[in-house]
Amino acid sequence: MSRGVQLVLLCEDRQHETFFRRFLEKAGWSIRHLRVEMAPPGKGSAEQFVRDRFPNELAAYRSRKNQVARGLIVVRDGDNKGVIARIQELLDACVAQGIEPRRDDEAVAILIPTWNIEGWLAYLGGSSIDETKDDYPRLNRERECKTHVNNLYEMCQQGALRQPAPESLKAACEEYRRLPKS
Repeated sequence: MSRGVQLVLLCEDRQHETFFRRFLEKAGWSIRHLRVEMAPPGKGSAEQFVRDRFPNELAAYRSRKNQVARGLIVVRDGDNKGVIARIQELLDACVAQGIEPRRDDEAVAILIPTWNIEGWLAYLGGSSIDETKDDYPRLNRERECKTHVNNLYEMCQQGALRQPAPESLKAACEEYRRLPKS
């Protein structure tokens, strides 16, 4: 495999980065070949950073000059809008910049934890969650998500999430299947 970038992770914050970096590594991807584009902390809206950056990252993924990137992963919190509306915002951002929206055959996965990733972490920690609520606790340190990542990876290996599973996590599993195998 080329020494260049295999995957690009476009995300809102350090918890997104840490969680997905660990998951990708567990799934066999070389994190040395992962380029992370994360919203700078304290510099405005993180969701807007991802929305504004997505069209350019999609264009770069498609570029003939950038053939080493095998996939693009985008992570945005669903907040009170949910999965479908957040994905639509990204597609609308492409149209506004004159870039064709994501095509079905592209290795571009859009993952939207609703309300936020803390809900997924609570679920992966063994709790039942209600995705209409946003009051799940943050981890003290981002790296404490290792057990949660391991739990998700095991569920993926078994081919099923523990029920009842959050709808946004089910959708994320479908999106993840868009990526090539590591």
